[in-house]
Amino acid sequence: MVTEVTMLNRLSLKWFEAIFGVSWPRLRVGARLKAIPWWLIAIAFIAVYTALTIYNRPTYRQAFDFIKVGLSITLTTTLFAFAIAVVLGLITGLGRLSNNVLLKNAATLYIEIVRGIPMLVLIFYIALVGMPGVVSGLNQLGHWLIGLGITSLGSSLSGLENNAVSMGVRAIVALSITYGAFLAEVFRAGIQSIPKGQMEAARSLGMTYGQAMRFVILPQAIRNILPALGNDFISMLKDSSLVSVLAVRDITQVTRLYAARSFQYQEAYTTLAVMYLTMTMVLSFIVKGIEKRLHRV
Repeated sequence: MVTEVTMLNRLSLKWFEAIFGVSWPRLRVGARLKAIPWWLIAIAFIAVYTALTIYNRPTYRQAFDFIKVGLSITLTTTLFAFAIAVVLGLITGLGRLSNNVLLKNAATLYIEIVRGIPMLVLIFYIALVGMPGVVSGLNQLGHWLIGLGITSLGSSLSGLENNAVSMGVRAIVALSITYGAFLAEVFRAGIQSIPKGQMEAARSLGMTYGQAMRFVILPQAIRNILPALGNDFISMLKDSSLVSVLAVRDITQVTRLYAARSFQYQEAYTTLAVMYLTMTMVLSFIVKGIEKRLHRV
């Protein structure tokens, strides 16, 4: 029995040292108290307390059952928008580093415009002004194709209506365009963090600029910026609540509808806040785990 207790104590001490990087027996009482992540304990307490409240109180349980329906929309919108934003950010970041004057200035113009306008205003503009403009342009392209005799494609484009594009799609486009500008700066910084000798060595081996960027520079840059990409994904998850202004039925919009219908504002918004907090904390731990693993390699 004593041996089992001793082994358990040793495992506990090793667990503490692995997480916090400090050996517990070497710390004094005051230092031990400082080493404990009280903020994490407080967040865990809030999450557990809210979960028990939802389970035990019917009003909170009803709010949670109603709100969780929008969780799939929130996650789907975030995932699709972030995937598009990564591609857009990579292309724009490469444009910022290009020697081509046109590409460099176009990429810089896009980044500065997006960074100079509030995100909520951008969401409204892209969804309610930009998307109808794109549909109108496709209609004109369709009429032009019909004039050229390409009736099949032309008819489909000319018959496209603005109402055919759902608000969910507009929300994804708005978020991806907005975050594409921020990710472009992340990619630019990541590429510039790679020593210039890497590019010179790749070119000396006979690689073209594109091959060197694809096989040598970008793999190293992406490894360096993975933590930043993870943090931007968490930020997008939180900012996805802004698409509720477009009547997209994410968890924020569903919460607003439930609170307006039932007048149970405390139950609704407490549940919503803890749901966002739980998702962001879980993702934060995943990002930190990836970051630690990258530093070990």
